[in-house]
Parts: sequence; C-alpha cells; structure tokens
Amino acid sequence: MSNLWQNAMDHAVAIARKSGEVVREALRDDRKVMTKSSSIDLVTKTDQKVEHLIIQSVREKFPSHRFIGEESVAAGETCDLTDSPTWIIDPIDGTTNFVHAFPFVAVSIGFYVNKQSEFAVVYSCLEDKMFTARRGGGAFCNGEPLQVSDQEDVRQSIIATEFGSNRDVEAVDKIFSSLRNILCLPVQGVRSAGTAAINMCLVASGCAEAYYEIGVHVWDIAAASLIVSEAGGVLMDVDGGAVDLMSRRIVAANNRTIAENLVKEIESFSPTRDDTPPPQVNHY
Repeated sequence: MSNLWQNAMDHAVAIARKSGEVVREALRDDRKVMTKSSSIDLVTKTDQKVEHLIIQSVREKFPSHRFIGEESVAAGETCDLTDSPTWIIDPIDGTTNFVHAFPFVAVSIGFYVNKQSEFAVVYSCLEDKMFTARRGGGAFCNGEPLQVSDQEDVRQSIIATEFGSNRDVEAVDKIFSSLRNILCLPVQGVRSAGTAAINMCLVASGCAEAYYEIGVHVWDIAAASLIVSEAGGVLMDVDGGAVDLMSRRIVAANNRTIAENLVKEIESFSPTRDDTPPPQVNHY
C-alpha cells in the first residue's frame, strides 16, 4: 500500500473503534428499529448515526474523497464506484443481530482507489476484534497476522453462508437447494454469523474454509474481501468467474479447490445489481 494512504487507514481504524463504542452504548440503551424495503430489512437510528459519524469525520480530514454508504444509498444516493478515492461503509453489518443483541455486529470500512482496494477495516464491536488489511501488506486481527486454513478437502470443511432478506419464493428455493447440495457433499458443517463481514473474517482467520452468498451488498463485502485475499484466500463469483463487487454474489474461500467445489453446487441467480440506476420518474 502506498504510504500516501497510511494516514487514511489509521483514521479508519480510529473511527471504527469510536463507532464500536456508539454501537455498544446503543445496545445498552436504545435500539429503535425501522424498516427499509420490508419488515425484515431493518435499519436503526444507530446505523444512521454511525454512518454520519464516519462520513463527517472522514470528510473533515479528506474533503475530496467520495463515499458509498449503506444508509446513504438507502436514502437515494447513487452506488457508483469511480477511480476517485472512495470509502465504502457499512455502519452496522448485522443490523438484525444488533436489534436482537445477537453477539456478532461489525463496522465495515473499505477504501478503494482506481476501483482497487487499498485497505480494509472490519471491527467486530462486541468481540472487540479489529480486523485490518493493506494491499500487499497482509491481514491482521488485533495486530496478529491472519492465515486461511490449509484444508483442501471440502468434506473436512466448515462453510459459512447467509440467507438474506429476499423472501421471493424462487430465490428462497434456490438458496435452500444450494444449501442442500453443499450439505450433501458432505461438508462437516454450515454456519451463519448473521454478518457477511464477520463470516469472511472467519475465513481469513482459518475458522471456516469458505463463505458464499447471493444477495449480499457491496458495503457488506468491500472491506472483508481484501482481508480474505491478504490472508491467502481466494474470491470468485458463484458461477466461477471473477468476483464483481456490485453483482451481490460472492464466494470467499481458503483456496481455489474448495471454492470450485462449492461453485459446482450453487444454484445461481442474479439479484438487482447495487450499481443499477434508480428508475426514472416522469413528471407530467
């Protein structure tokens, strides 16, 4: 990573830690819940507060930088990754976990220049685990180096996944068909932490061999993707091609052998891309 961005990474770590304090305080005092697209697509005042905190803090220090934030996009801003320095923010990855005090909640901050990840920060607030990575500089948890599992037999593997907020019957059928296929390989277990970022950090830590999901968003995976790759892992699309952050589909694995075994079993579909422009409204 260019030394040019070291100050930005240091700031990201500091603001992620401060955001974690806000999350922990809110867990004790206030978890006011609202919904976005449906009754299971949740947002809280804390999501909005943390995103505002991060963006305002970064904007004061780096006024020319751009942002893609989950709550900003939900409020109507475009989800457009350009060549400009861009912070991709999920203020609370695991909002449903947060609402229920299920103990896996993360602040996720990815930083991209020329559409390439330069550094990543994922702070697991309730575990007090700070996952970081720099392009070409390795991945770490609380300063200790991370390394993916060396397991190459999918039958000796733990696989992580999530089920998302899409309750369309056809999508749910494909999600569970994929899960059945993978269970029957067989794998040793399937796990779900309730947050894409933490699932991917578990892969980077060697605790799980792979994570896959269809329906994830760019802000869920932008940071953790670098953490996985810098820990020695691989990323690919659920059809086996190169991963596309805006496609809402990903496989993150400890090695290509495990990833390719999973890809054969996944019944893929294509959710609406994150960078799809909102529909035009005609005013007569």
